[in-house]
This record gives sequence, structure tokens and C-alpha cells, in this order.
Amino acid sequence: MPKRARRRRRSASVVLAAAFVLLVTVLAVAGQLFTPADPDKQSLLDAAKGPSSGHLLGTDDLGRDVLSRLMQGTLSAVSGPVCVALGTMVLGTALGLLAGYYGGRVDALVTLLSDVLYSLPFMLIAIVVVGVVGTGYWLTVALLIALMFPFALRLVRSATRVQSRLPYVEAARTLGVPDRRVVTHHVLPNVSPIIVANILLDFVTAIIAFSALTFLGLGSRAGSSDWGTMLADGQKLIYDNPWMAIVPALLIALTCISATVLGDWFYDRLSARSEER
Repeated sequence: MPKRARRRRRSASVVLAAAFVLLVTVLAVAGQLFTPADPDKQSLLDAAKGPSSGHLLGTDDLGRDVLSRLMQGTLSAVSGPVCVALGTMVLGTALGLLAGYYGGRVDALVTLLSDVLYSLPFMLIAIVVVGVVGTGYWLTVALLIALMFPFALRLVRSATRVQSRLPYVEAARTLGVPDRRVVTHHVLPNVSPIIVANILLDFVTAIIAFSALTFLGLGSRAGSSDWGTMLADGQKLIYDNPWMAIVPALLIALTCISATVLGDWFYDRLSARSEER
């Protein structure tokens, strides 16, 4: 395939990914302001019905409007993963810069912590802890940050170690520039492509983790309309109203794909700027 055609295809995929992320954002905001119907209104006479003019995606087993519930649950479905991605980025970047720049005992201690947490099967640990302690939403957010930040730490540490050995860093040290300024003004901008790309990958991982936990009935309160909960409820009604399972599954999959595409695009753009600098 010609290079120009590849660029056009990639540009189209980036535009589509950005448009879908914008759509999800609009759904998250709109779902808190207005919905086609009352998402909590029950009507057993309309239970488990397929799409109709009054219910575009049909109803669940209690007669509640599926579209309205999906819109209502979009905010909680994405806000938790966003918080996890940002928290993971802050913690992983801070410790990764510290370990990669200073090395020595600091690096050994941080690396040991990272290796211990990295070796744990984080989804299994999350299921066990949330199942035992309780299904608090923000507890799940904090737990996922604690279990996922080693991934970001290792990436930032490796990139920082490479940058800290380059001549421009050595020159800054020789001139007496404080370490704090060297890290924040010289090293950090050059490792930012990895950080930005990793934020979006962490967001994808967190979406999958949240969806899995809520699918199992963990990580959210009873009766919530998170995507994972909606998918679990829709699985029971797959023959009566398949859209109740199909739409949440598509939202999860397309959100993850879109975030991954945007992460790759941001990485390439920021890497090119770093090379120009």
C-alpha cells in the first residue's frame, strides 16, 4: 500500500476514534441532564420487550428503558477509568522519574516495589479484595490505581534512565542546574510521549477491569446501570431483547479501540516534536 494511502487510512481512523470518544463524552454528560425516559421507572407490562418507538433499544426485565439506563450509566462507566488512568500516571510518573534519574538505592527500592506488585495478577486480586471488603465505587478506583501503577512506573523509569545518560542532561548537571529543574524541564518533556500514550492504555485497561468487575456484580451498587452491569443483565435476556447485551458490549469494545488508536497517534505526534527539540 502506498505511503500516502496509509496516511489517509490512519487519519480517517484517528478522526473516527476522536468522534466516538466525543460521542461517549456527550452521552456521559447528557445522561445526567436528560434521558428519553425515566431510567428507573419500572413497568412489568413492558418487561423484556424489543426495540419500539417508545423504547429505541427495548426494555429490561423490569420494563425500564435500556437507552435511558445506558445514557445514565455512561458517566460512572468512564469516570472511574479516567480517575484510574490519571492516578496511575501521577504515581507511576513520579516514582519512575525518581528511580530512573537518581538510580542507586532509590532505584533499587522503587524497582523492588514495582516488581512485587507487577508480579501479582491484578484482576484476580481486584476481584478478591472488592469481593471481601465491599463494592464501593471509589474503593475500586483506589485499588486499581495501586495495582496498575507499576506498569507506568516501569515504562517511565526505563525512558528516564535513557534520557539521564544523554549529553544534554550531563551538560545541565555540569552547569550546576538543580536536579529538580533538570527532571521537570529537560527529562520530563522527552518522556512525555510515553506518559501520554500510557494514560490512554491505562484507561483501556481500567475500562475492561471495571466492566469485568461490574459484570460480576462487584465494584458498583445494586441496580446501577454501568456498562458491565447492563451487559450482565442483557445476557439473561439475550433471546428476548439482544440489544440490551449488544449495545453495552459495543460501547466497551469501541471505546477501548478508540482510546488505543488515539494513544498511538498522540505518541507519534509527541515523539516527532521531541525529536525536533
